[in-house]
Amino acid sequence: MLIVLFRTIILYLLVVVSMRLMGKKQIGEMEPFELAVAIMISELASLPMQDTRISLTHGIIPIITLLTLQTLLALLQLKSEKMRLVFSGKPSILINKGKLDLKKMKDEKFNINNLMEELRMQGYYNLSDVEYAILETSGQLSVIPKTELSPATKQDLKIKPPQENLPITLVLDGKINFKNMIVAKKDETWLKQMMKKNSVPSIDEVLVAMLDSKGKFYCQLKEKNQQ
Repeated sequence: MLIVLFRTIILYLLVVVSMRLMGKKQIGEMEPFELAVAIMISELASLPMQDTRISLTHGIIPIITLLTLQTLLALLQLKSEKMRLVFSGKPSILINKGKLDLKKMKDEKFNINNLMEELRMQGYYNLSDVEYAILETSGQLSVIPKTELSPATKQDLKIKPPQENLPITLVLDGKINFKNMIVAKKDETWLKQMMKKNSVPSIDEVLVAMLDSKGKFYCQLKEKNQQ
C-alpha cells in the first residue's frame, strides 16, 4: 500500500512539474501538438500508478522524453517561422471584410452554425456586424467588429472613422517577413527609413516590428540577454 502511495506522489509531482514547464496555458489555448503531449503524459503517468508490476522508470523516462521534445519544439518555433507553420499552422480568416470565406471554412471543417454560435458567445448576433473573424491556431475565434459598431460609441456620435485593418508583422526576431512586406505594400528602403527614424541601429536587434491595425509603425527591440 505504501509503495502505491509513494509511486502516486512521485508521478503526480512529475506531471505537475511537466505541465508547469510547458507554460501557462488553459486546455482551450493549447496548440494541437501541446494538447497531444499533455494527453500522452497523463496516460504514461496513470499506467505505473495502476499497475505496480510496471517499473516506475518506465513511466518517468517517457514523460521526461516527451517534455524534452516539447521544449525543443517550442524553442524551434520561437526562432523559426517555418517551424511554427509546420507544428501550429496559421490563423484562418473566416470572415474577411464582412464577407464569409466559404473555402476557408470548408478547409477548417467549420460550418456556419459553429461560426454563429462562436459569434453569439462573444456578443455578436449578426454577421453584418463583423468585419473580421479569425480562427486562431488554438481553435478559438477572434472577432473584430465593424468600427462604427465597436463599444466606443462612435456611431452614437455620428463619427465615421476609417475601418481598422489586421496588424501586419514585418520583422520578427531580427528576420524580415518579405511576404508580409508585399501585403503591406512596403519595401526594404521604407523599412530602413523607419528603423532610422526609431533609432534602431540594425534589423538584427529588432524583436518585433509591425504595422498596427491603424497603419502605424510599431517596433520593439530585443533585450540584451535575449541576443
